[in-house]
Amino acid sequence: MQLMAAPPGATTVINDREVDYFCGTSYFSLHGHPCLIQAACDATKKYGLGSGTSRAGYGNNQVLLDVEENAARFFEEERALYFVSGYLGNAILLQGLASQYDAVFVDQESHYSVMDGISMVNKPTTIFAHRDPDDLRNKLQAKLLPGQRPLVISDGIFPASGEIAPLGEYDQVLAEYDQALLCVDDAHATGVLGKKGQGTLEYCNVQSEGRYSTGTMSKAFGGHGGIITGSESFIERLNADSRLAIASSPVPIPAAAATAKSLEILSHQPELRQQLWNNVAYAKNAFRAIGFHTIPDTPVPIICLSANGVDLQAVQQHLFEKGIVVHYIPGGSYSSVPASGAIRIAIFSTHSKEQIDRLAATMSAIL
Repeated sequence: MQLMAAPPGATTVINDREVDYFCGTSYFSLHGHPCLIQAACDATKKYGLGSGTSRAGYGNNQVLLDVEENAARFFEEERALYFVSGYLGNAILLQGLASQYDAVFVDQESHYSVMDGISMVNKPTTIFAHRDPDDLRNKLQAKLLPGQRPLVISDGIFPASGEIAPLGEYDQVLAEYDQALLCVDDAHATGVLGKKGQGTLEYCNVQSEGRYSTGTMSKAFGGHGGIITGSESFIERLNADSRLAIASSPVPIPAAAATAKSLEILSHQPELRQQLWNNVAYAKNAFRAIGFHTIPDTPVPIICLSANGVDLQAVQQHLFEKGIVVHYIPGGSYSSVPASGAIRIAIFSTHSKEQIDRLAATMSAIL
């Protein structure tokens, strides 16, 4: 068992050893940021740990409203909906939009939260090939009945492979259908992709009517909970037509206060995003230099390394012995993992070039 004894960051402590940390999703190392910790402590002293009831049952407070107000400003929308877990976001979207579509079309490698969300609505569902707009077009033509309105849903960034969904091409396919909807699970893109950090819809330039995303505050933002933003009427519709947000307990006060602060930090310090992108480009070039030529040239802070005939779990262990932590994922054990398995490397804005060089050089020596 590996026990972490410090916040995630460029370095952390695992099993009483300080290590270079290339796992997880703390892309800006905000989970241990002193301003977030202070905000959590201050709010806890004032409000306690939580309301003990749903927001509908007098469980609302200014801390939760601060998150929604800060998120609305960050995403340049009228309003935001903040709920207890990003995992619920896809179900909230699918339930809240249920009157607006007749059939669901989903990428075959979509995250479990997408598939679970689909299972909560009584709609015919078709799976299309991974990141394949041509197959999406064919499936729409074959499966959609006359007059039916489609909803297409996919991860924005796939969590293990680091691939970006081709949302621009999906948008073009859906232009052939009146009232077609596109929904994106943007857990790994929220705060990371796009000039303003607004995610894959911004990055792919498809921010328009009928294009929706759900994100999480527990990854890049270093906080907790899920977030959906949009117009006043859209958020009201989600609250009216999905019971998940309104009937569940809200995010605990300390985590919510930290989340509100993290939104302020990433709003006012866009240079953190540029530093992350710089580190990502540097790391991807380093791995191409040692023979991994298929790494996509994107700002996604996830590097997926797969090699046939190589014991990647042993590679992970060798790296750990050298004080470097990466994540080995067996094939078939998680969405978007190559069949042969993979080593998933997460790049943070706080990693130094020396750490990245050491990781690449050690990996090259092992292989």
